[in-house]
Amino acid sequence: MTGKGQGFGFGLGKMKELAEAFKKAQEVQAGAKRLQEELEQMEILGESGGGMVKVVLSGNQEPKRVEIAPSALEEGAEVLSDLVAVAMKDAYTKSTETMRERMEDLTSGLELPGM
Repeated sequence: MTGKGQGFGFGLGKMKELAEAFKKAQEVQAGAKRLQEELEQMEILGESGGGMVKVVLSGNQEPKRVEIAPSALEEGAEVLSDLVAVAMKDAYTKSTETMRERMEDLTSGLELPGM
């Protein structure tokens, strides 16, 4: 029998790489849990109409509150509906960007074998 000490085609170097990748994956998992908690506490503001309508979402896009200036009510239901929709979209876009940036920070430098 030749190739003694190789067992199952895994050399010692591969096992070390695998162990390191596993350690990094555990760190990312712990970081993801912290990130989720942070996103839940975060408040992201979307606005429209020069601040007449404000929508606040958590970092994980759960609605928190809507603020409507009295002057926005005078614009009528149709305009107010549009202002709310635009403010919601603004908050959603900002929260999506925030989540993406935070996930990139969390996983930067992570090199898993086979990925």
